[in-house]
Amino acid sequence: MKTPQPLPEPLSSAAFTYQEAVDAGVTRRRLRHRSLTMPSRGIRQPWRSDGTGLLRQVRPVTLVTEFSAASHATAFTLWSFPGFMPGADDPIIHISRPDTMAIPRRTGVRGHRGQFFGDEIVALDGLLVTSRTRTWLDCSRKMSIEESTVVADHLLRIPRPDFEGRTEPHATLEELADMLDRHKGTPGIRKARLALEQARIGADSAPETRLRLALENAGLPDPKLNVPTELHNGVVRQPDLSYPEYKVAVEYEGEGHSEAAQIIRDIAREEDFARAGWTLVRISKRHLVNGARSAVGKVRTALISSGWSPK
Repeated sequence: MKTPQPLPEPLSSAAFTYQEAVDAGVTRRRLRHRSLTMPSRGIRQPWRSDGTGLLRQVRPVTLVTEFSAASHATAFTLWSFPGFMPGADDPIIHISRPDTMAIPRRTGVRGHRGQFFGDEIVALDGLLVTSRTRTWLDCSRKMSIEESTVVADHLLRIPRPDFEGRTEPHATLEELADMLDRHKGTPGIRKARLALEQARIGADSAPETRLRLALENAGLPDPKLNVPTELHNGVVRQPDLSYPEYKVAVEYEGEGHSEAAQIIRDIAREEDFARAGWTLVRISKRHLVNGARSAVGKVRTALISSGWSPK
């Protein structure tokens, strides 16, 4: 079989629209060659594409569907939201159009319609996608209230400029509330409102939010979140959660805490708390299973030992 004419870059490594190829000088005969698949109407993709990310798979779909943007579970993944979103791993691409237009219908695509304000569609590396706050609202319909809170906390958290290259949070409480006020009656808004009521600024990760919610739902005091705490002789530590009144600190330890260098740092941290008369409660992933009962038990015991009395 004759080797087909090479495709121009960047058409050789990812999906592209039929029109893009024609504009780049690719012949219609070449576009019918068996080395190309047709994942959806008006789109071609090399059999040996490098699978370079969701964004490059979604882009041609939005280009061939007028007035559309990536949304729902697809936008959830593009924005790298934490939390569990049903369907986020599904290969189906979600796109939305204004409610004055027909629902998009094509192979491999789940279409949606809705009312969109001007700032609710933004560009992400050249791809039109629903904004972070609009994506949070759209996904709240499918997510649990707890997981919707995880995303809200993620949007509200204060970034660490040295590591993230930004100084402002992705959203404010006022911006999330405004998003809900704009779309009263939309599916999922009740869960989104409940999530916003229990969202807080300060959590640095999804496990920290889940841990906080479990402690609060169990009737324990509301903890401080990532507040720098002076312990002794100028030593300052910033526990994930803390109860300064009872000198109890809580740290969630992810997989990175099993590394040798991190273990040394963890021991030093625990010694600092102990010298200052604090109790440090260390929580891992296994303590969060079964409704985080084990984590709640550990923190409750530490609080009671430090003088807290359950009501």
